[in-house]
Amino acid sequence: MSIIFYHNDEQKQLAIETKNQLEALLGKQVYTEIVPASEFYVAEAYHQKYYLRQIPELLNEFKAIYPDEADFTDSTAAARVNGYVGGYGTPEALADELDSLGLSPAAGERLRTIVSN
Repeated sequence: MSIIFYHNDEQKQLAIETKNQLEALLGKQVYTEIVPASEFYVAEAYHQKYYLRQIPELLNEFKAIYPDEADFTDSTAAARVNGYVGGYGTPEALADELDSLGLSPAAGERLRTIVSN
């Protein structure tokens, strides 16, 4: 089961329409709740950027760039790298944005290797 949180009527309607389209495509019920968003709690620091934390050489680069934990948590570049390390993204997409992630050449190559496997 999954869940979609919406903030307004437009988002709610889009979620319902998308769910209905997916059910029609699959020919079966999709078990996704669609509910109003409520208070949001940021996970503990050790849960942030979980996949990135598994690769010390990449994590250390970001910790040097963002010594403050809140800055690391809020980093778009760290979030992007976390996604790549977690298996979300293609080598082509990485090649297009690698230079914007702030990594050293060695760390960039390490990330390329991870994404290519």
